[in-house]
Amino acid sequence: MASPQVVSVDWGDVVTTTLENRSKSLADNVKNNNALLMYLDRKGPSRPVSGGREIYEELAYAENQSFMWYSGTELLNIALNDTMTAARFGWKQCSVAVVLSGLEDIMNSGEDAMMDLIDRRVEIAEKTFENRMSAGIYSDGTGYGGKQIGGIGLLVSKAPTSGLVGGIDRGANSWWRNLAVNSSLDTRGAVSSANIQSYFTTTTINVKRDGEGVDIIVADNNLYTYYVQSLQAIQRIDSDGDSDDVGAGFTSLAFYGAGKKARVILDGGKNGQIPSNTAYFLNTEYLFYRPSSRRNFKVIGGDRSNINQDAIVRLMAWAGNMTASNLFMQAVLF
Repeated sequence: MASPQVVSVDWGDVVTTTLENRSKSLADNVKNNNALLMYLDRKGPSRPVSGGREIYEELAYAENQSFMWYSGTELLNIALNDTMTAARFGWKQCSVAVVLSGLEDIMNSGEDAMMDLIDRRVEIAEKTFENRMSAGIYSDGTGYGGKQIGGIGLLVSKAPTSGLVGGIDRGANSWWRNLAVNSSLDTRGAVSSANIQSYFTTTTINVKRDGEGVDIIVADNNLYTYYVQSLQAIQRIDSDGDSDDVGAGFTSLAFYGAGKKARVILDGGKNGQIPSNTAYFLNTEYLFYRPSSRRNFKVIGGDRSNINQDAIVRLMAWAGNMTASNLFMQAVLF
């Protein structure tokens, strides 16, 4: 009987194909495993960026000062005045490597055994991306030597009167500051189940403008628990299947403190990334998740290896940032 033919398999190509086939699902899973990102995506899909030196957000910071009431043939105000500018957000990048050594290629003989090894490596890489991106969404952008994504910790700061956001000085421009409510400095005292309704109501009122307002309140374990404990049986506390419900395993309640329904979402749980004793009051019409259209969890390059190392490396990478076009209508309670 003739010996079976040995088929040579390019495991580098297998790793690449496996990563590429799963990159779309990874992009979805990153959002689906973070309540805030999921909500932003449901409000309006992520706004990919095709290129450019920076990521720009056009924003209006003042009213048109030419408005006037007039009578008869009175001369009208036609003076040109600045009402808009642009915030500029830098690119942030991250990557994860899937490595396959020559020894592992030998030891995991048989196609099934090798595919199992590759699948496990890719799964771990995906989970790492999900966890690190979730942490980045709540970061202030200072992690990893300032290379981390500028998340909600930067855009909705607990110290909003100083620092640059999108290249604009918050200290010099009050219209570019979010509201920060420090309960330790408030006469109502530290947040508790007895006063959290009051805190929620005043905070949402203070960032409401006309028909616009907070549409999502993202809370850590402690503040979410206080809110649950404050609810009475006569209040509507559960989801009724509205299209804006986060769902997918995330716990959400409703809040009507400023005449507009807002979702109160627990984005904590075990190993949650949101800072403890913190709730963010967000108007998501002005917050954006901006991945690169060319590098949204994509495999980059070919085989990577040192000339004196028996291993192949495949890299999966992401580039982009979180951006905002209005900070004045955002708030944080802590």
